[in-house]
Amino acid sequence: MSGELHISLDVHAGRIAPRLIAPEDLPIGRLLQGRSSVEAAHTLPHIFSLCPNAQRLAAQMTLSLPPETRTRPALAREIRRDHLLRLFVFWPAQLGLTSRPLPADVHLGTALAGPSGRLPTPSEFDLWLERGAGTAPLFARLAETFAPGQAVANLPLPRDPLHETAVENSTAARQCHAPLMKMAEARYGRGPLWRALARLVELFACLNGSLPAQPRLSNGIAVVPAARGAYAMSARVENGRVVAFARRTPTNHLLAPGGALEQALASLPAHKAQFARLVVDIMDPCVPVRLQDQEAGNA
Repeated sequence: MSGELHISLDVHAGRIAPRLIAPEDLPIGRLLQGRSSVEAAHTLPHIFSLCPNAQRLAAQMTLSLPPETRTRPALAREIRRDHLLRLFVFWPAQLGLTSRPLPADVHLGTALAGPSGRLPTPSEFDLWLERGAGTAPLFARLAETFAPGQAVANLPLPRDPLHETAVENSTAARQCHAPLMKMAEARYGRGPLWRALARLVELFACLNGSLPAQPRLSNGIAVVPAARGAYAMSARVENGRVVAFARRTPTNHLLAPGGALEQALASLPAHKAQFARLVVDIMDPCVPVRLQDQEAGNA
């Protein structure tokens, strides 16, 4: 996608009625048509600057190219760094907490969870929040800010990764079966805490440097994990040249009509409209956002 995402928040009967105008998708099929497989795989990460390693690997897979030996370790580092930036820099600043430098790998476990150096279990979660170790203050503030059922979205997991309708293509979808995620969903719903917690769960899954999910190729469709969810790509090559190319991203699914972002903003009470920006940042569309509160007239 290119351009800005425009979001306006109308208020009716104490509820927010969001209106989203998503930027248009670039005609990537036309841009790559006629290029060689190698050239197409090289070009794609330069057209879309975010998650370049995820896009490069997906392109290599769907174009039947041998993956570069450095791609998968680089992809794991890409995902880990994106999660850390949100947990230590971006989201604390939004919640009135102090941002912190990104931890060194050797101290990652304790920086995330405190002295135990491990992910708290569901039964330990409340005590962990109370003690305030590691990233616990961030999650405690999210639990205080959003009551159960606020800023939630309930969508199915993607079956066809190239499908254009709204689905839950996110980090949270990837980690939804983890015990801590199940607890958070049962208590708070699929809201900001659930989504943010997925980043923590996934960081512990990445501590050994492995990917949070294995890239796969099925029926010509490559699906590769990325920080925001999963990229899906398919291509047809004839005589060494690309003749057709399709791509779906987490942002495509997030911004689809009736998608997760629209649902989450619609379930945010009007008296908490000031947290709409935080909701958007946690859901993390990979495009610039212009957010306007129609009642207050503030952008």
